[in-house]
Amino acid sequence: MHPAPVAPYKPQNHVRIVTAAALFDGHDAAINIMRRIIQSSGAEVIHLGHNRSVQEIVDCAIQEDAQAIAITSYQGGHNEYFKYMYDLLQERGAGHVKIFGGGGGVILPTEIAELQGYGITRIYSPDDGRALGLQGMINDLLQQSDFPTGQHLNGEVKHVKDKDARSIGRLISAAENFPEEFERVKGQLVAEFQQSENGADTTNSQTPTLTPSHPTTTPILGITGTGGAGKSSLVDELVRRFLMDFPEKTIAIISVDPSKRKTGGALLGDRIRMNAINSPRVYMRSLATRQSNLALSKYVQDAVDVVKAAGFDLIILETSGIGQSDTEIIEHSDASLYVMTPEYGAATQLEKIDMLDFADVIALNKFDKRGALDALRDVRKQYQRNHGHWDKQLDSMPVFGTIASQFNDPGMNRLYRAVLSTVEARTGVPFASHLETSQEDSEKIYIIPPHRTRYLSEIAETNRQYDQWVQKQADVAQQLYGIRQAVGAVESLGNTAPGGSGSGHGSHAPGAGSLVAGLESTFQEIKLRLDGQNWKLLETWPQKVAAYKAPEFIFKVRDKEIRIQTHTTSLSQQQIPKISLPRYTAWGDLLKWQLQENVPGEFPYTAGVFPFKREGEDPTRMFAGEGGPERTNRRFHYVSMGLPAKRLSTAFDSVTLYGEDPDHRPDIYGKIGNSGVSVCSLDDAKKLYSGFNLADPMTSVSMTINGPAATIAAFFMNAAIDQQCELYIKENGLEDEVSQKIEAIYQELGQPRPRYQGELPQGNDGLGLMLLGVTGDQVLPQDVYLAIKTRTLSQVRGTVQADILKEDQAQNTCIFSTEFSLRLMGDVQQYFITNKVRNFYSVSISGYHIAEAGANPITQLALTLSNGFTFVEYYVSRGMNVNDFAPNLSFFFSNGIDPEYAVIGRVARRIWAKAMKLKYGADARSQMLKYHIQTSGRSLHAQEIDFNDIRTTLQALYAIYDNCNSLHTNAYDEAITTPTEASVRRAMAIQLIINRELGLAKNENPLQGSFIIEELTDLVEEAVLTEFDRITERGGVLGAMETMYQRGKIQEESMHYEMLKHTGEYPIIGVNTFLSSSGSPTVVPAEVIRATEEEKQYQITMLQALHARNHATTEQRLKQLQQVAVANGNLFEALMETAKFCSLGQITNALFEVGGQYRRNM
Repeated sequence: MHPAPVAPYKPQNHVRIVTAAALFDGHDAAINIMRRIIQSSGAEVIHLGHNRSVQEIVDCAIQEDAQAIAITSYQGGHNEYFKYMYDLLQERGAGHVKIFGGGGGVILPTEIAELQGYGITRIYSPDDGRALGLQGMINDLLQQSDFPTGQHLNGEVKHVKDKDARSIGRLISAAENFPEEFERVKGQLVAEFQQSENGADTTNSQTPTLTPSHPTTTPILGITGTGGAGKSSLVDELVRRFLMDFPEKTIAIISVDPSKRKTGGALLGDRIRMNAINSPRVYMRSLATRQSNLALSKYVQDAVDVVKAAGFDLIILETSGIGQSDTEIIEHSDASLYVMTPEYGAATQLEKIDMLDFADVIALNKFDKRGALDALRDVRKQYQRNHGHWDKQLDSMPVFGTIASQFNDPGMNRLYRAVLSTVEARTGVPFASHLETSQEDSEKIYIIPPHRTRYLSEIAETNRQYDQWVQKQADVAQQLYGIRQAVGAVESLGNTAPGGSGSGHGSHAPGAGSLVAGLESTFQEIKLRLDGQNWKLLETWPQKVAAYKAPEFIFKVRDKEIRIQTHTTSLSQQQIPKISLPRYTAWGDLLKWQLQENVPGEFPYTAGVFPFKREGEDPTRMFAGEGGPERTNRRFHYVSMGLPAKRLSTAFDSVTLYGEDPDHRPDIYGKIGNSGVSVCSLDDAKKLYSGFNLADPMTSVSMTINGPAATIAAFFMNAAIDQQCELYIKENGLEDEVSQKIEAIYQELGQPRPRYQGELPQGNDGLGLMLLGVTGDQVLPQDVYLAIKTRTLSQVRGTVQADILKEDQAQNTCIFSTEFSLRLMGDVQQYFITNKVRNFYSVSISGYHIAEAGANPITQLALTLSNGFTFVEYYVSRGMNVNDFAPNLSFFFSNGIDPEYAVIGRVARRIWAKAMKLKYGADARSQMLKYHIQTSGRSLHAQEIDFNDIRTTLQALYAIYDNCNSLHTNAYDEAITTPTEASVRRAMAIQLIINRELGLAKNENPLQGSFIIEELTDLVEEAVLTEFDRITERGGVLGAMETMYQRGKIQEESMHYEMLKHTGEYPIIGVNTFLSSSGSPTVVPAEVIRATEEEKQYQITMLQALHARNHATTEQRLKQLQQVAVANGNLFEALMETAKFCSLGQITNALFEVGGQYRRNM
């Protein structure tokens, strides 16, 4: 039963709620839904977005004087997280702030009871959601948060001059909610301020005020502009520069957003875009206008007065988006900055903008938009005209082109200096900036050159043209076949005509000879319209059929001859072909089949990229990741026991996914080793993969990590190199010599050597552990080490996910700015080309997480392929040869139950092959799309969990029939907990039973020849190409990302699925239909596998030891890395060295300073 619709609760007070997703948690869909409902119910929502620390949230709640905090937490560590939040609020004197949370089935009922017993107001469970509904839960939250703030002031004024955030926040709330009470203390506030400034007597002051007309030492910079001009990002960039420029100064920000006229609610969303404000030197308060059609709150002056009294060095007052006639900001500021974009319409519109008459400085933001240079000229002319500066050069007007979204933008640097100069001139308060600036204008650092933004539509056009050509060629072939058949028929008739010999040799009916001659002439004439290669395909078809019917098929891979048995023998002693060919006789059908389908291993690779599957290596991926490196290492050895091929797939904990180090801080500590393995150093990587020879062709490692992928890849590569150094040491009897060198190093350091924690598991021979704490180049001659390094890099097999486009669109583990992340990806690929890394994929272009976020199969495929082609365009624009990098690209898809999933691989291969061959001129190896596929996590339900294996089996069958290159089958209990060894074994058995037992799976192209499969393939292919055109209309993938097109599309499709699931229109057995007698309740796990205290402490201890032993050189090494970044050198080459001595968190934070942090979107 679903709850009946519930009317929204209407708060009696102005309720302010801080909403966010927990630290290292990118799952923001739920909190976005919640904050929308909270807002529509009449509350003011300060939304922080995903990946927020307890400190950030508590600081925000206190500065904003919020009544409550609402958090989603889906990545574990919730016990420590919520308790730490409660403790910090109590410590800061804000124990009145309510804490609400939710995390689906991740937070167990026992944990909910424990947290609520600790003092957390309420943690909502999935059962609460079913019983109350979304609005019912929000009503409960609002009712408990509906109390006044700013009432009964008690000593706050005394603490304001100490910049006490709680006191400042309460005073501003008093001004908003209890104006009379605020008026009573306002005189005292002014007195306190003036006394602290100059000891002046203020007893005779008639009108207590701190307005701009009143001389104070705190200048006010007013920032206003049109909605969507990027004011928040621009403010963030100004604040970042100010804090760097003046290490001792403080800054306060008052930011205003509009209230909704209908509900009274407001989305106070400026904080989500700001990274620089998380500093003890910054205070920020968001205000709702609480009135319609105005850009400022009527309490804004009171708020400014309060932060003035606090003695901040600079106040920024930011309005909500304004219209052409709004100039309200002028009355409240000493200097004003107007922010606009080049998209204002015709030049005459500039004459209507009042702020161009009054603004001191103008920022023409989003300067990368088309027509920006013309807009800059027109705005400067209008400013010159409005201010009568006819005697000054046009380029001296205080109008600056800026791209606030671009890290270290030169236009922003110039704007910053101009703003400070203006503030100083207007107020007399000195701001002697030390920031270096150049005279260059903002210029977009393009990932895809502007003239190439149509690349996806060009691909769609190219592929459609190919399809039209195929059809025309097939029609020609069919005509030729018809003529050939007619000739045969005429000759046959001639041989049986009256007077004929009946022998079929030379006798024809009267006129038959001339008819045959005419047909042969027509045949030759039409044959000229058939492509020579296509004629060859028809001519050689009989030989191809014979080759596949022969007992053995011989082909070459990289000059190595491969011999494959073409048939298997069934129990009934029947010869089952591995590749079954069509029995078409008509040339049109045969030609079209070869040009659009073809056998596996031949263009367009619809049936597969290799002629036959690799023998002795099932496409099974062995997935693991939990606790410390040692525990996951043990799991890897368990799941790969007895299997000839070791295909290890690694899940990392959320601390690692966000590029940080383990720490005792509770909101970090709780997440160490949960839902993935903790890896923060080279030694961790060595222990994680110990006992597996990473240079063995039968070993392959996949690493599911994106934001810090380059650093993790550097750890992995160094671990592989040091393994081979270890083998060299053993082969040459150098163990004792090397051991003495290592002992000498650690004796000098006065530290114990790092060790593998616990006993080695069965199957682990210790390979990789000899050089823990050191690297091969410390114990071997340089020439030997370099030779080993070169050889290892050419041998190592595996994949690092590293797909930052997908992260921005769906999963939210971006940590660096998008441009910098893409640069890192390009540097990795360039390094791979230079160092001949041929067997390791530099990126796994991922649709899996797009699907998990809610996309349907067509959208998953279209967005994934469009991202893939974006990487191709970017790498080509960097000067790389397509045939040098395309073989290093791989793909990762999610499977599912929908019909389109039956063809997702074959459509992907076909689109990729056509585009790479015809659009990019790539060779055969580059045309081959190789992909890993995983059964859907979304189809794992917490009700009737035993049914999950049935769904997983069907999806695995889809994948194997579609000739995937590797496959991971989810365990049935993953919906409620980390899988146990028993459930993992069952999941692997699904694949093994299909591959080893299922008779039809002995055939390697079972989908070919099916009418529905062919029709589905064509339907999905055209749907994907149509989506390419839609993305092109939005400026290509990166342009579409700016407007959040992909994210919006994914959310729409997710909501569509959830609605159909909710109503039962989309039947899910055991979830919304065919329920058990008990109603198929959510299953609660008997036990939950989590990292132990011992593992967490050990990780922190090992990290501290690493920092201690490399302390003397760490700062220098990180500076060298930063210098490479600034000088546009290859960052991965530098990372390969830095990763030997520095931890993941150290590297991440060093790169933040030169590449910029990711800026969240609403």
